Amino acid sequence: MKMLKIILFVIIGIIAFVLIVALFVEKDYAVVRQVVINKSKTEVFEFTKYLKNQNQYSVWATADPNMKKDFRGTDGEVGFVSAWESEKKDVGKGEQEIMKIADGERIDYELRFIKPFETKDLAYMAFEATGDSSTIVKWGFDGHMAYPSNMMLLFMDFDSMLGKDLEAGLQNLKVLLEKE
Repeated sequence: MKMLKIILFVIIGIIAFVLIVALFVEKDYAVVRQVVINKSKTEVFEFTKYLKNQNQYSVWATADPNMKKDFRGTDGEVGFVSAWESEKKDVGKGEQEIMKIADGERIDYELRFIKPFETKDLAYMAFEATGDSSTIVKWGFDGHMAYPSNMMLLFMDFDSMLGKDLEAGLQNLKVLLEKE
């Protein structure tokens, strides 16, 4: 009986320790990648403002060729929603909505993941001219993990996990736009 109490106190102590540590762990994370595309800012922005065009360059949009896609609203305008559903666990189910457009400068999105886990995150694409025919495109992702699940941020490197997909997507975009 005494041994059982000791084990119980040790387990409670470990749980309490983890919960206390989680109080001090960051809850937010951000991942940003960029690429220079040898096209005018206007051309790059006009192509990327249409969510359907992500099907041509986003790594996530091509992860499952059998994924079901649904679109609601007018593409390229605030309120347009691109939804997906896949049997593949790493693709899952969710949707992306255009939340704000600063014409020629930036597009803000809300990502709503439904399966395999529920969460809402923010993403954006920003555009900066570096000349008449050269544009820096930044693709960013901002996430939040609520307490106490924020403890996972100590063990997960979102920058490298998401960063490689953002980089690949930006490189695909560069190749696609520069060949036109």
